Amino acid sequence: MRIVIIAVIMIFGLAASGWTDHDFQEGAQKVGRSLKEVPQKTGQAFKNLGKDIKKSSKKGAENIKKGSQEAGKDAGKTGRSIGEWFRDTGKKTGDAFREFGDRVRKFFTGK
Repeated sequence: MRIVIIAVIMIFGLAASGWTDHDFQEGAQKVGRSLKEVPQKTGQAFKNLGKDIKKSSKKGAENIKKGSQEAGKDAGKTGRSIGEWFRDTGKKTGDAFREFGDRVRKFFTGK
């Protein structure tokens, strides 16, 4: 009976080492797959980050463009109002000098 028990234990020991070897291989395969997936996932994350940055930079550029256009329109309006002020001031100054010249002429000519 001892021999049978020793034989069963030896067979079980040999089989158990095969099971552990199989488990080790599965674990190594899982680690290998993980090592392949991590760079892929990291690459995908960077790709998504790049897309997000691109979208936000487009939005920022559009906002800058709109702001610049509005500022340009406002500057044009301001320039026109300044031009109108100069034109009105010039007319008033010219009218004042004409009136002054007429008064001087009337004074000296007596008319």
